[in-house]
Amino acid sequence: MSDLHFVHLGFGANAVDYQEAWQEQRRVHAARFADEIPDTCLLLEHPPVYTAGRRTADNERPLDGTPVIDVDRGGKITWHGPGQLVGYPILKLPRPVDVVAHVRRLEEALILACAELGLETTRVEGRSGVWVLGDPVERRSRDAAQVEGPGRGTRTGHSAEAESRRSATERAAERPATGGLTLDLDPRVNDEEFDPRLNGPEYAPSNAGQRREDRKLAAIGIRVAKGVTMHGFSLNCNPDNTWFDRIVPCGIRDAGVTSLSNELGRDISAPDVLPVIEKHLHGVLTAAEPLARAV
Repeated sequence: MSDLHFVHLGFGANAVDYQEAWQEQRRVHAARFADEIPDTCLLLEHPPVYTAGRRTADNERPLDGTPVIDVDRGGKITWHGPGQLVGYPILKLPRPVDVVAHVRRLEEALILACAELGLETTRVEGRSGVWVLGDPVERRSRDAAQVEGPGRGTRTGHSAEAESRRSATERAAERPATGGLTLDLDPRVNDEEFDPRLNGPEYAPSNAGQRREDRKLAAIGIRVAKGVTMHGFSLNCNPDNTWFDRIVPCGIRDAGVTSLSNELGRDISAPDVLPVIEKHLHGVLTAAEPLARAV
C-alpha cells in the first residue's frame, strides 16, 4: 500500500460541517481513484450531528424528530460532535478488495493507539469498533450489594478510577465459567424491542460505565466504491456522551458508549491524540499487505 498523507480539516471552533466534509471526501475519493494523490486520511471534529448508515431502522432514530443525515456508509445511526476525533481514511485497496480486512486494520490501529494512551481496549465478536469490556452480570450484582454510597458500583476498597485502570484482560480473566444458574433481571436481556430512551437514565447508553457494562469507545462505518474507501472511524475523546442517549447507538440496545477521558480519569481532547492516532494508522495501514479472505 502507498504512503499515507494526513490532512487536518478543523477542530474546536473550526469544526467542519458534516455536509462540507462529506463533499470533501467525494473530491478526495475521485482524486485518489485517478491516482492524482496518495492515500489520504482526513482528520477533524464535527459540530453536533446524527448520521445514519444504510441499515438504520426507524425505531433507532431520535424519538423527538431531531434531524438525521442519511449517508451512504455501512452500519447504523451514530452521533458526531465536539470532543470526538473523526477520521476518514481514503485509501485505494488492493484487489481482490476485502472490506472486512480494512475494518479490522482500522480497529487494530485504534486499539494500539488507546494502549499507548494507557487504556486497554478490544474487539467484540459480531460488533465492529473498539470496546472497553465490562464486568459480567454476576460480578456487577455482587459488587453493587457490597458497596453503597459514593463508591457504589466498584469493588470493595477500590475507587472508580482504580477500577477503570484495570485492563480488559484482567476483567475477562475473572469472568465466571459458563454454566450454573444466572439470575439476570435486566429487561434488555429478553426484550429485543427494549428502548433505553423510554426507561430513564438507568439504562442510558452514556451511563454504561457506571453500570460496568461493555461500552463502545470508537465506531467504524465505511464505504468502498471503485476500490477506494470512504467514511471511517470516530473516537470519543472528551465529548458529551449524553448526545448518544437520544438514539440507539449503532443499533445496539444492550451496551453503551464511553470516552478516553471517562476511562482514564483525565481530560483528553481530539487534538491531544492526533500524534498517537496518526502514528498507528500509518504503521498499520501502510505496512499491511491484505490478502483475500479464505472461502
